[in-house]
Amino acid sequence: MEPGDTDYTYCSSTPRLDLPPTVVVDDIDPLPKQEQPDDSIGRLESRFLAPSAVMASETHPIDIATTGAPHNPFNFQTQVISTSPVKSNIGQRRGHRYKHSSISAQHQIFQEPPPRPPPVLPASLPIPTLSEAWKSMHKEQRTRLYWSMCHLTVAIFIFFRSEGSLSAMALSHLVFFDAGSAAVCVVVEVLGNFEVWRRSSIRHPFGLERAEVLAGFAMSIFLLFGGFDLVSHNLKHFLETLGTHEAHHEHAHGRVSASSIDLVAAVAIVSTLVSAYGLKNHSRIAKVMRVSYLAALPSILSNPFHFLTLFFSLIVALLPLLSISLYTWLDRLICATISVAMFSLGMRVAIAQGLMLLMSYGGTNGDLGVTSVLQEIESDMAITRVEESQFWQVHYGLCMANLKVSVVRGCDEAAVSKLRNRISSLIQNRLGEGYGVGGNIRWEVTLQIHTNASL
Repeated sequence: MEPGDTDYTYCSSTPRLDLPPTVVVDDIDPLPKQEQPDDSIGRLESRFLAPSAVMASETHPIDIATTGAPHNPFNFQTQVISTSPVKSNIGQRRGHRYKHSSISAQHQIFQEPPPRPPPVLPASLPIPTLSEAWKSMHKEQRTRLYWSMCHLTVAIFIFFRSEGSLSAMALSHLVFFDAGSAAVCVVVEVLGNFEVWRRSSIRHPFGLERAEVLAGFAMSIFLLFGGFDLVSHNLKHFLETLGTHEAHHEHAHGRVSASSIDLVAAVAIVSTLVSAYGLKNHSRIAKVMRVSYLAALPSILSNPFHFLTLFFSLIVALLPLLSISLYTWLDRLICATISVAMFSLGMRVAIAQGLMLLMSYGGTNGDLGVTSVLQEIESDMAITRVEESQFWQVHYGLCMANLKVSVVRGCDEAAVSKLRNRISSLIQNRLGEGYGVGGNIRWEVTLQIHTNASL
């Protein structure tokens, strides 16, 4: 180039890159077919050793903007193995489940509980309402209900006609007790029409028959308070006659007319007989008390409550035949006697009913009867001794006995069965008055037998 000539060299906006020289291998014999390397390896080597497609000549510049990106031999794209969500197994137990594993099936370590049968006893039974009880009553029961109301009316009549006579007022207390017992008998008969009265349930294991025991206990409390009331009245009248002071409340101390006393006595006798024959009131309470000195009398008079009412009614009817001085002393004496009788009978009834409520036994001869029965059981040749024994009365018609006895060796099932029947019949006949004597007390005997190893 001469001086002065203008240099028209082309200037590109892209900077020039000095590339390394290209190495070209020519005139090389190809390897034999068996010695040729793997095709993929050859391609990889050709890219590193002869990048002719990428590299340009040393003297020819290239434009990077127009040239494609160099081929990357590595694949960095994310590969998705599974499209399902990933579940964490932290805290999960591996291996067989105990219930379905072969070990459990072979050794029967974990078994399904056997299916339970439905409960024999219901949870509870419906208690009848007043309307249901009224609809269930038949004609005879309604007649007895009406008579119990009449008996209560008679007691109120005797109480108001007894003013001036302490013995008549004491007699009204006895008639009140008879009327209350008659009402309890009617209620018991009406409730007996329903299943809840006798059938056992989980809520009431012995039915509602123990409610009759509770009512009898309340009647015994009435007897006790009635006896104290008569004693207080008698003492008040006696103290008013002493000294010269005037009483705070005036009482009629004159002799009551004979017609009034006879009417009171007659009404008391009739009402007592009707209730005794028709309603049989006090029958169950009398069975519990078992007054021995009245057992030889007829059926009605053997009941101590009927005996008291009839006996003192007859004595009160004879009072108008006596003189005034004798009448006054006998009137107070009869009142005191009735109060003592009510107190003593009320105490005995309260003890008998209380033992039932406490699930104890105080029946025939009390502990003496139970002791004699146990001695007779131990006298059996097959029994070595009675280890445990429990006797109690649930209500008027049911008693229970639990015994644990040890027998000699060699007793088979037949001998044990005969022993159970013999012990049950012994307890029923000795403590339940037997099946032919008229006793209505049923004994349920539970007997636990085991063999005595020492013999």
